[in-house]
Amino acid sequence: MKLGTAIAEIMKREGIEILCGYPVNHLIEHAANADIRPVMVRQERIGLHMADAISRVTSGRTIGAFCMQHGPGAENAMGGVAQCFGESVPVLVLPMGYARRLANIEPNFNSSQAMRAFAKSAEPINIAAEVCNIFRRAFTKLKNGRGGPVIVEIPADMWNEEVPEPLNYTPVLRTRSGADPVHVKLAAALLMAAKRPVIYAGQGVHYAKAWPQLRRLAERLAIPVTTSLGGKSSFPETHPLSLGSGGLAVPRAVPKFLGEADVIFGIGCSFTETSFGIAMPKGKTIIHSTLDPAHLNKDVEARIGLVGDAGLVLDALLEEIGNSVNADRDASTVAAEIAASHKEWLAKWMPKLTSNDAPLNPYRVLWDLQHTVDINNTIITHDAGSPRDQLSPFWKPVEPLSYIGWGKTTQLGYGLGLAMGAKLAKPDKLCINVWGDAAIGFTGMDFETAVRERIPIMSILLNNFSMAIELKVMPISTEKYRSTDISGDYAAMARAFGGHGERVTKPEDIIPAIRRGIQKTKEGIPVLLEFITSKETEVSRPGT
Repeated sequence: MKLGTAIAEIMKREGIEILCGYPVNHLIEHAANADIRPVMVRQERIGLHMADAISRVTSGRTIGAFCMQHGPGAENAMGGVAQCFGESVPVLVLPMGYARRLANIEPNFNSSQAMRAFAKSAEPINIAAEVCNIFRRAFTKLKNGRGGPVIVEIPADMWNEEVPEPLNYTPVLRTRSGADPVHVKLAAALLMAAKRPVIYAGQGVHYAKAWPQLRRLAERLAIPVTTSLGGKSSFPETHPLSLGSGGLAVPRAVPKFLGEADVIFGIGCSFTETSFGIAMPKGKTIIHSTLDPAHLNKDVEARIGLVGDAGLVLDALLEEIGNSVNADRDASTVAAEIAASHKEWLAKWMPKLTSNDAPLNPYRVLWDLQHTVDINNTIITHDAGSPRDQLSPFWKPVEPLSYIGWGKTTQLGYGLGLAMGAKLAKPDKLCINVWGDAAIGFTGMDFETAVRERIPIMSILLNNFSMAIELKVMPISTEKYRSTDISGDYAAMARAFGGHGERVTKPEDIIPAIRRGIQKTKEGIPVLLEFITSKETEVSRPGT
């Protein structure tokens, strides 16, 4: 069979049902012929974001895939590949490449070389007969270990080459490993003896589907739980032991309990130091459970390292703890302390969360959104900057994988593609992206993709006609040249593309507009609700 037919068949055997892409890449036609749905975007980065979300909301059980043209298409895609790398998301990236005789001649762009620095692996196909071996290596990396993009470059002169039949390919294994039992015993002893322990859960809990074990450990030892942005929704934030999640903005309970902790147990996390994550206090005893041993002692000093799948590590810890603690510890005291911290913190923010001002306060918009949607049936994601910092501390997810959080690298416009990919993977969910007028300038044209490809997301736009968080760092350029001013009628744009667009300016109109938007998504129509907001710059930082 022809090379493209063989690649499409391998993808189908591996459970891929959607191929995001942009032409010309001949794999699109081969995939369509194999009943793999091609979804065409308006720019390459968005297609990678969509594939990214498909992998995320399925815990990597369905691998997102993206293909693009050689040369400029691959060049345009680099930001999306780097985003997947920074967020450790398994995505299959299938660029066309220059013909083999030109692949290594400057200035031709060689994807398997250029993207190797921010990919889990990168390999070109040079011999058609090797295609099964190449994809066997690729999918083994995608389905095992810490996630990341995997590049398989397809030279443009290979499409007519023959792959031997019958196709020698079966779906690759998915395997897990657990931590050293000696270290499990030490970690269990530390946790049982700790006076003020805290659990810090990362997105490894999502990929391991270890949500029940995380909850059992917290309840067994009465340990408060906080999460990274990537780990948000791995622990229900309505639970009495939930401190909430942490990014640049955090609920007050997060830094309070971490600061007072004697032991911090990081599970399924990297502890990567970033301005958009929780800063771990110095001098704490840290137990670090991670899938990647390269993360140990990378950014924080670990007393104990538990290298392995988060589910297996938690299973082993629970079994070891069960030998000494056979009933849940009394959590009433710590739960009351958490509740008091939340109450005091929310009281400070309630004037903004319930503000009746116009222009609208963005906190009021997001507060009303949270209390209007069916949280149990919603997947939400943020964009970079203010939308992330205004949403993440206050939004309380209760179902796993209902919040797509990110922040190790903060490319503007990421949220739109994530919402679309989530909707493709989970069509019965209400999928929402929250962004600002800066982010829509980067990827807003792809709202047309949502309309054309029949992906009924709900897009919440907070429009303050400004790069608001830059005001403090650009005072002269703003005063002299209005450099932070931006503008647009984005609701009209959404209508022009064939979607449902509304502009909302009054507080009393927020909830009715959201309800109309939800109904439109149920009718299969993508929605963009544009809320005209104030230039709000205050966020819930530690100490506030």
